[in-house]
Amino acid sequence: MTRDLPGRRTPRPPVHAYHLGMPPDSKHARIHCLIVDDDAEVRRAIRRVLDHLGLAALEAASGDDALRLLDQTGELPLVVADVAMPGLDGLGLLRELQRRYPDTAVVMLSGVREADTAVACLQAGALDYLTKPALAGEISSRVLRALEKRDLLIQNRFYQEHLEQLVRDQADRLRKTFLEGVQTLARALDAKDPYTRGHSKRVARYAVAIAAQLGYATRALEDVGLGGDLHDIGKLGIPESVLRKPGPLSEEEFTSITEHPVLGERILVPIARDNPVVLSAVRSHHERIDGCGFPDGLRGDRIPWAARVVAVADAFDAMTTDRSYRTPVSPARAFQELRDHAGTHFDPEVVEAFLAAFPNPGALPVPDSNPGQG
Repeated sequence: MTRDLPGRRTPRPPVHAYHLGMPPDSKHARIHCLIVDDDAEVRRAIRRVLDHLGLAALEAASGDDALRLLDQTGELPLVVADVAMPGLDGLGLLRELQRRYPDTAVVMLSGVREADTAVACLQAGALDYLTKPALAGEISSRVLRALEKRDLLIQNRFYQEHLEQLVRDQADRLRKTFLEGVQTLARALDAKDPYTRGHSKRVARYAVAIAAQLGYATRALEDVGLGGDLHDIGKLGIPESVLRKPGPLSEEEFTSITEHPVLGERILVPIARDNPVVLSAVRSHHERIDGCGFPDGLRGDRIPWAARVVAVADAFDAMTTDRSYRTPVSPARAFQELRDHAGTHFDPEVVEAFLAAFPNPGALPVPDSNPGQG
């Protein structure tokens, strides 16, 4: 048996590229196929038809012989097999072909005109079914149709596999573009408000540590980190005079400050609509467990988990860094404030996760969060 027989799992041109129906020449290799029937006269008759189509046919007298032959040749594009044979019958051979060589086109033959037999063959994976005696023209058309079906199935699977890869690649590119865009926005906020420079990065790092302590992993940690980095992005729309005001805010100024979560969500929706965790952290990080927060007055577990995490991280960093309206407190004092307001302002479980992630109040959790350095 020559080594150039089809069956190796390498890309091949579609069936029509072999110029079926034309005499083979030195430029076009012939497709090898297999005829399986215990009647030698039937095999010879089918072989003549296939030879006219330009197919080089091998022969086997039983299902067992066919499998032994295929062990030597490897997968073939086409098998034409009788249903009723001694030993391993046609249905048994068909099922074995489906298991071993799922890309082989199988056309079944039967001398019995029973619909149940035809249905059983088609359900088992045959691409077509013929009853004997069959005319040469019918055999030709059914074989060509089966090969065309096989070609389409292989092409569809190939395109599907490559489409999935293309979609993954496109998603990666979009995610990279998204990250670059939001990081640019975050740095723009840093440039606008020197008192909070570095605040968003620290909140992101605190939030990731809290979420990890709560058992979140991988994508969830990445998303909550982004939410922390972007939680104040809506302050881009707040006047600098309000952000930097050293004294108490007027009612109107305070109202403008409370609008930054909604404004932040609005800014991010065009580039982050596929990141609901990020959007929820931005919109809801000022909600309170007792329902007295803003902008939606959410209570308890109705507050998204990422927002509850970012709320604790944000509060701790705000307390321990210098602001235009007040001086920082020590980490120990900030830890106690978190404990005192667990259950009202903050989710108690999130507070405990924060304290567990950073158990020593005498050492700042993040080195660059020293008071006065923003």
